[in-house]
Amino acid sequence: MTKSELLDLMRLGEGLTLEFKRSVSAELGREISAFANAIGGRIVVGADDHGNLLGVGNINRAKSEIQSIARNVDPPIAIEIEPIENVLLVTVPSGPAKPHMVGGKFYMREGASTQQLNREEIREFFYKEGLIRFDEQVCRGFGLQKDFDNRKYAAFLRASRIPKGLKREDVLRNLHLLADDGVRNAGVLLFAKDPAKFFLQAVVVCAVFQGKGKAKIIDKRTVGGTIVECYTGTMAYLREHLNTEYVIRGGPRKEILELPEEALREAILNALAHRDYRLTGAIQVHVFFDRVEILNPGSLVSGLKIEDLGHVSRPRNPLLFGLMDRMELVENVGSGIKRIRDAMNEYGLRPPLIRTAETWFSITFRRKKSDEAIESLSRKGIGEPARRGSPITRECILAAMSRNPRITIAGVAAELGISGTAVKKHIHALKESGKIQRMGSDREGLWKVIK
Repeated sequence: MTKSELLDLMRLGEGLTLEFKRSVSAELGREISAFANAIGGRIVVGADDHGNLLGVGNINRAKSEIQSIARNVDPPIAIEIEPIENVLLVTVPSGPAKPHMVGGKFYMREGASTQQLNREEIREFFYKEGLIRFDEQVCRGFGLQKDFDNRKYAAFLRASRIPKGLKREDVLRNLHLLADDGVRNAGVLLFAKDPAKFFLQAVVVCAVFQGKGKAKIIDKRTVGGTIVECYTGTMAYLREHLNTEYVIRGGPRKEILELPEEALREAILNALAHRDYRLTGAIQVHVFFDRVEILNPGSLVSGLKIEDLGHVSRPRNPLLFGLMDRMELVENVGSGIKRIRDAMNEYGLRPPLIRTAETWFSITFRRKKSDEAIESLSRKGIGEPARRGSPITRECILAAMSRNPRITIAGVAAELGISGTAVKKHIHALKESGKIQRMGSDREGLWKVIK
């Protein structure tokens, strides 16, 4: 770097990645470790806080002292020192072996200053860098005898093709689910009789909204239990509240969900596997007239970008993810997003919208109107479209009532995307033809579909 380029750099002033130091001192170790714990940065030695070049007395001795300071950081940091006339430019990389400490203390760069981390900040830093993982921590209150569900464990063994007859404790230890001081959190999420007893946030909150906004909730349900139960319960909710297309191909009709089940399945499993279980919020599944949104607590893991999705696998909860892989619920190749996009394309639908922020990640599927979806499936060769008009609408109403006998007129209207008045007319016709019967009151009763 030339002196002119150095002056241009210094005109930016001190900030997240740039620091000025008058001379070599013990404080330099704090700056080096702080930059290494963040995204790296540069230190100009021989300049005051205002960016005035003062120089250092003995360049070679100063270089040697700075190298010694960097080597004494724990773990040591490989820095670059470039002399520019009588000033030294120290380049500090983002540390590959984070976190780095000096004198038994950890430092982070915050704006234009270096701050020592307190206990909670250190803990949060370790989590963000993947050095402490929630799923690997021991759940102190969990009792292997009183809280462990052997039926769920047996189901896991069958799904994972693990031979029978092995001692339970040995299997759990070999899977790294049982430590000397208790069961790890991943084991609790898979085998607890009541996971909510230990993690209130480990649920999925499902809701159907009227129209395109959240002004009015038509239906709401909290799906709890183990990871597997959350997955199956959430998929059942979506099947219940999304439209079903009836496709005929020279034989019995075939029921096809308006959104590809493979895409929904991958999105739900990804949310369960990759969410940040330390955050208090629950996974949210929202069904609107025009879209389905799945939102889970926790942004992308450190070092992962949106453009990496579909190509790179970097789970936040690797122990939990590995167990789900054993059950063939997920694939450990980073291909889930790609399969979602491929499934949407096969349906003739636009790829999902993916968004992320500091504390959440969301994926949005755009819905189609029934007739458009039927035509799209037909063009894709899935089958011939069923006849439109009142018969297909009434078939959809019958299907909705079969799935949920307590469904309301408003609920049917939201599922089919038609008015409540139209639903009432179709229900009247179905009653007249003897295909449905109302059991009980309008408020507390249920529908009986007569085969």
